[in-house]
Order: sequence, then structure tokens, then C-alpha cells
Amino acid sequence: METQKFHYDNNIVRAFLYATVVFGIIGFILGLTAALMLFYPELPEFLFGTDDTTIQSLRSGNIQGLVNSQGALGFGRIRMLHTSAVIFAFVCNSFFCGAYYSMQRLLKTRMYSDTLSWIHFWTWQIMIIAVVITFLMGINTSKEYAEHEWPIDILITFSWVIFGINMFGTIAKRRVRHLYVAVWFYIATWIAVAMLHIFNNLEVPLSFTSWKSYSAYAGVKDALVQWWYGHNAVAFVLTTPVLGLMYYFMPKAANRPVFSYKLSIIHFWSLIFVYLWAGPHHLQYTALPAWAQAVGTGFSIMLIAPSWGGMLNGLLTLRGAWDKVRENPILKFFVVAVTCYGMATFEGPLLATKSLNKIGHYTDWVIGHVHLGALGWNGFMAFGVIYYLIPIMWKTELWSKKLANWHFWLGTLGIIFYAVPMYIAGFTQGLMWKQFNPDGTLLWKNWLDTVTAIIPYFKMRFLGGLFYLSGAILMVVNVYKTIKAGSFQKNVPAEAPALANVGSGRKEGEGVHLWLERTPHLLSILAFVAIAIGGLVEIVPTLTVKSNLPTISAVKPYSPLELEGRDLYVREGCNSCHSQMIRPFRDEVTRFDGKNGQYSKAGEFVYDRPFLWGSKRTGPDLHREGARNPDSWHFKHMYNPRITSAGSIMPRFPWLITNKLDRSQMVDKMKLMKNTFDVPYTKAQIDSANQWANNQSQAIVKRIYSEATDVKDQMDEEKIAKGNNFVPMEQREIIAMIAYLQRLGTDIKTTDIKTASVD
Repeated sequence: METQKFHYDNNIVRAFLYATVVFGIIGFILGLTAALMLFYPELPEFLFGTDDTTIQSLRSGNIQGLVNSQGALGFGRIRMLHTSAVIFAFVCNSFFCGAYYSMQRLLKTRMYSDTLSWIHFWTWQIMIIAVVITFLMGINTSKEYAEHEWPIDILITFSWVIFGINMFGTIAKRRVRHLYVAVWFYIATWIAVAMLHIFNNLEVPLSFTSWKSYSAYAGVKDALVQWWYGHNAVAFVLTTPVLGLMYYFMPKAANRPVFSYKLSIIHFWSLIFVYLWAGPHHLQYTALPAWAQAVGTGFSIMLIAPSWGGMLNGLLTLRGAWDKVRENPILKFFVVAVTCYGMATFEGPLLATKSLNKIGHYTDWVIGHVHLGALGWNGFMAFGVIYYLIPIMWKTELWSKKLANWHFWLGTLGIIFYAVPMYIAGFTQGLMWKQFNPDGTLLWKNWLDTVTAIIPYFKMRFLGGLFYLSGAILMVVNVYKTIKAGSFQKNVPAEAPALANVGSGRKEGEGVHLWLERTPHLLSILAFVAIAIGGLVEIVPTLTVKSNLPTISAVKPYSPLELEGRDLYVREGCNSCHSQMIRPFRDEVTRFDGKNGQYSKAGEFVYDRPFLWGSKRTGPDLHREGARNPDSWHFKHMYNPRITSAGSIMPRFPWLITNKLDRSQMVDKMKLMKNTFDVPYTKAQIDSANQWANNQSQAIVKRIYSEATDVKDQMDEEKIAKGNNFVPMEQREIIAMIAYLQRLGTDIKTTDIKTASVD
């Protein structure tokens, strides 16, 4: 057969490689900033200015700079920006970099379309920049790993579809008959992410000229769909694509074949089938139906087998080549990455069991677990791929193996100094929360006791982050020096015989999987079926059968002012630190709702779009916050938490107190809730929304002034100073926030609870 000549495209690989390095450093810096703020919450005051004379500041004596920042450096926004930067900017760019390089070599062809490659690249980078801008402005949905608002969701979808067309087009014109295992994982990744992204991000925009949207799901349904997505974003964004990279780059770096072809088959199909069922383990002991929790636990435990199958297949690929690990820094990164993958995928199923979940959930144990995977598995695989590609693409030796080894050891120390303190902090939190005195009272009643106990571990975590970032900076130096010394080859000449047309039917004596490997369309369909089954079984019953979600007659829709306050709560990312889910444990009921004695019920969340159950408690749960503290306490707490709670690590929110509340869309929000989501607002309530909000805000301000005369005096002085520019307290954002916080959990009373199923 005639040999065909063609060229591999290294240019697109280089672009994604540069993006990986740049956004990796940015993501690490954002993570380090968030870690710093957990033991130095005054960081924004230090940078922008403060009126607190006990705090060193670049602009002491003036808090206006902090007010003008409008919370851009608030912890809630930095935290979601960090997670999004690491997932979508660092890991995804590293996947695209490795996939564009490996697919061309594995399929013996150039990418289907150079134009589509570049459209994919630029739309993805524009999406990342849009995320940075909108998150810093407080434009987000609060849904973990999916905080992007609807225009960005559409851009992600468009970019992902372009990538899919390019990938499947490349597969169609391949010059290799059978697809290699890495390509199987790329196909499954594309299918699963498309499905997860679309279904989780179904939302209704307030208008097509507004960034604001509301989830198509509410309460328990939203929680189930979100963690079906959230857990499987870990599966199909942070795991399967990286496994594809492992199956290509690890054998290449070791110059050894994959240990077991049969194990690859078992690993692939069992992993993509089981993963989709495990999402509910993030919602153990919550208001989620018990059957869904049980299914999540069962399939999470089953995940150990396929996950460890992949880990062993990777490590055993190095059989007979372990001597190379001592000399080759690339293999060092790969070995630790695969080991961290094995550790994290063993720990995850353990945390899914109810015995450990009741201790670990909402604690820093989960943070340690997640970062063992993110820093070890995702980070080290990306570093290994970068170190592998740079010398090949620039036709030179790595500038300094010694520097690469320093990077490896600094990164490894960073992982240890990050994960171990977080495990200790998590155990400490989980156990302290549950301890009682002999007389039945909580031993650690003050929430801050559990916070201050783990501050030393926060500082050690920060040190670990410094180690990790320092290693990454050494990588940047090494990459730069290697590139300067080399010569980049944009188009790499290659040749291979054309693929003969033998038909798609299975041949006599041909193994079933060998047949699938040469019929990509059938393999893709079967992969979709395997991926979709778990989601269908768990989610469809919850979304379609209304009797799964009983309503509580006492639970009423939010008032217009409370609805605005809830949107402010989402804007500031408050759910990053506070949960709104009291689980049916004695300690939680006692701690968060001693009078009512009510844990959270599914029917309480029917008007919550999105749900705000949270995944981490840095601060206490807020689901029964209503009427626990006076309005003036909330006012002062938002202005400076350390006034009301000495030792608090909560950031300040002074802009809420100075900003005028934008009510221009308040009536439209109520109409959307009624017309689209059947929230039972009456026409009279909607027509009188502004008066309703006025009455509620006036009552709150009246209480604040009666409880705290110093606040009234301050407002009187401000009114004299500003004259016509003075904004009455009733019209400020803080009042809407207080209205929302004081509403939380107040519909439920100990007596006279009537529950009825929706017809």
C-alpha cells in the first residue's frame, strides 16, 4: 500500500502548553491567597485600607479603599476563582495540550481542522478570562465547579462542541485501524462532560440582557443534579482525561508497553459505568432521599476496584524500568501522580461510607482529600507531560534535570505539608463538633473554639502551598531556558500507509473489543450508554415524581427583599464557608437550633434556586440563623466580624453597608419565579413588591436603631455630611442581606407542622 506523507501540528500543542503553564501559576497563586486569608482575614484591609488601628495597613485610617474594592478580593470570590482556574484553566489546558499531541501520533494523522483547533483554543481562553472578570465582580451562580453564569456556560458548550468535532473528525481520517486506550478515555471524557455540563447548567436567565439566572431545579433536586455533576466533574474532567494522558505519556517516557491490555479494557468500561452512580455520597445525611444516598455509597465503594486497576496498570508499566525513575524526573512526576491517584481513589470511597462521612463531611478532611488528587494526580501529571514535550518539540535537551528534580521534591513536600495538616484539622473539627459534657451540653459550644484550634494547620497548609508554587516557578525557569536553547518545529513531517476500507462488520475470529476499537461510532455509543445509565436511574425519578418531595405548608416563598438578599449572599460567595443544612445529628440540632430541635427537611428548600447546602463549614451552619441574633448584631458582624466575634476569620463586608440596593429587577425576579417556576406569589404581592420591601426594610432599620444607638448616631452624622447624596439606611444592601439571614429556618416551628405531598 502506498505510503502517505503528512505533518503533525505542534503549533496548537505549544499554544495549550503555554496556557497550561501561565494559568497553572495563576491558579496556584489564587489558592495560596485563599489559604492565607483563612488565618489572615485582614489581607484585604492590609491592601486596600482599614479603619481598624490594630491592623497594619498600606492605607491605615481609611476604609474607603476596601469599600471601593466591592469585595473583589473577598474569600468567597477568590475561592471559586481558584477552583475554576485550576480545573478549567490549568487541568483542561494540560489535557488539551496532551490530547492534541498524542491523538495525532496515535491516529497517524494531522488534526481534522487547524481552523477548528484554533477556534477551540481561543474560545476556551476567552471563557477563562470572562470567568476571571465576572467572578471578581461577584457574577456567579454559587454551584460548585459550575459557578459560571449562563453566557459563559454557552461559550463553554460551544468550545467543547468544536473540540468534539475536531476530535471525531480526526478519528474518522485516521491511518491506524484500532483505537489505542488513551483515545477511548478521550472519547468518554467528551461525551460525559457534554452531558454533565448541559444538564447541570440548565438555567433561566432573568433577561437576555442580564447576567443573572436561576437554576431550573430547586432545593433537593438541584442538590442531586449539582453533585451528580460535581462528583463527575472530578471523574470526567480531573480523572478520565488524565488517565488518557497517563496511558500515552507514561509508557512513552519509560519506553515500555502498557502492562496489561486486558486490564485496560476492564479499567475503562467499569470506571465510566460506575462513576456516574456515586455522586450522592456528597449528600449523606442531608435531605436527599435515603435510597439515593444508599446507591451513592454502594457505587462509591465499588469505585475502588476500577480506580486501582488503572493505578496498577500505570505503575506496573514501569516493570523492569524502575532504574530509570532514579534518573528521569519525568518518571518521578508520573509515579507520584499515579500513587496519589490511588490514594485519593481509596480515600474517596471511605469518605462515602456513613460512618466516616458523619465525621469528615463539612470539615477540612475533604479539602485535604481533594488536594491530594489535585496537587498530586492532576498537577504532577501535567508537570510530567510538560517536561516530556518541551525537549521533543524544541529538539533539545531539558535545560536542567537538577532544577526539574528540585521542582519534584518541592512539589512533593508541598503535597505532604498541605494534605497532612488538613487531615489533622479535619479530624479535629469533626470530633470537636460532636463532643458533649456529662450534663448533655456541648463541650465546644462556641463555634470559634473549633476554628481557633485548627489555625496552626492552616498555616502549615500555606507553607505547603508555598513549596508547591516555588517548584512550579522553577519549572517556568526551566521551560523558558529550554525553549531559548532549542528550535521549535511547527510542522513535524510524518508518513504512514492509508487505512484500507475493510468494512465495519465483525470478522470471523475477531475479538469483540478489537472490533469495537476499529468502530469508533459504536464504541462511542456504548460509552454513552454506560455513562448515562447511572444518571438516569438516580436523577429521573427525583425530577419526575413529585411525591418524592413533600411540601411543608408553613414554608412560604421569600419576600422580594429576602430574594434580593439571597442574591447578595450568592454574589459574595458566602456558601464557600457556610452551609445551610442541619443533619439529623444530636450535636447539630443542639448547636444550630436548640429551641426548635428541627433538622433540615426536604420541603424547606422548594423555593431555593440554587440550593445552598454548602460543602465546607469554616463558619457555622446558617439554616436556622433566623431570629438567633438581633438585626444590629448582623449589621455590625458584616461591617467587622471581629467586633461581634473575637478571633473570627470571616472577611469584612463594608460595601454592603454603603451600597444602595439595586431594586430595578426585583419585580422581574418575582414574575420569573411565578411564571416559570410556579412559585405561589399572588398578583397583588407582585404589584405591591416595592411597598412590601419598603415596609420590611423600615422595620429592620427601626430595630437596628433601637438596639444600637451608635449606629443611628453614625447615620445621622453621615446624613449631615452628605446632604442630598445621602442614601437612607432602608435602601442599602445590608438591609436586604439581614432580611434574608433573619428569614432562614423561621418557617419551621416545633409545634403545628403539617406535611403534605404535592399532587
